[in-house]
Amino acid sequence: MSSPDIVGILENTKELDRLRKEQEEVLVEINKMHKKLQASPEIVEKPGDISLAKLKNLYIQAKELSENEVTVSNILLTQLDLLLPYGPTGQQRRKLGEGNDQKRKRMKVDSDVIRLSPSMRNQIEAYASLKGEQVAARVTAESADKDEWFVVKVIHFDRETKEVEVLDEEPGDDEEGSGQRTYKLPMSCILPFPKRNDPSNTLEFPPSKHVLAVYPGTTALYKATVVSTPRKRKSDEYLLEFDDDEENGALPQRTVPFHKVVALPEGHRQ
Repeated sequence: MSSPDIVGILENTKELDRLRKEQEEVLVEINKMHKKLQASPEIVEKPGDISLAKLKNLYIQAKELSENEVTVSNILLTQLDLLLPYGPTGQQRRKLGEGNDQKRKRMKVDSDVIRLSPSMRNQIEAYASLKGEQVAARVTAESADKDEWFVVKVIHFDRETKEVEVLDEEPGDDEEGSGQRTYKLPMSCILPFPKRNDPSNTLEFPPSKHVLAVYPGTTALYKATVVSTPRKRKSDEYLLEFDDDEENGALPQRTVPFHKVVALPEGHRQ
């Protein structure tokens, strides 16, 4: 178990605590609004009253916080599942070496099925369903100074090794060789994009939130800050400011489709 793994888990537990505290604060405000409306229901009929609009916004905020909590919880479960020791030990392990190869293979597959938690099985099914779709992939090694993320196409998901084979359809001019490149990457290096045809069920990142987004006109993703959301803009695009994108002493604001924006990974290096 490496230090970066533990750091990632601790960071996510802090994020989970923060989300729960925010949910408690929002719930207190919702309860206040409920009491106010129960005591004076006629207030909503007064010109200029925004009680119902405020209550709706509180419910939207509570829903987003709840969805974020589920997302972070699933990430934590996956991190813990990947760190848990696999396979039998002691006398049971010695017994596995006594049968023939076919028997060992069958027993290994059976033990794989047993040890996978529901969350991990759901995660595996989700990654298996990505075949043919575009995703964000980190193609640099853990030891690299910077993380490089590109838009790639999923070719295959290996359920046994839990590796995702992807195709970089548009490699950069500075890359070695020519033509398309393939990579085999662990699940942790893959981030699915939101569904293009389902914006209503896509989690929206609030203003000032750091995200990872496709830079306009490229297939590369960079860290950016949300300036305005699709809901506020009444469109399907975010307004973002990309880090290190300074022009004439200021950061230009660029529009990016919602389905090309994902959560910024923990410990991102740029």
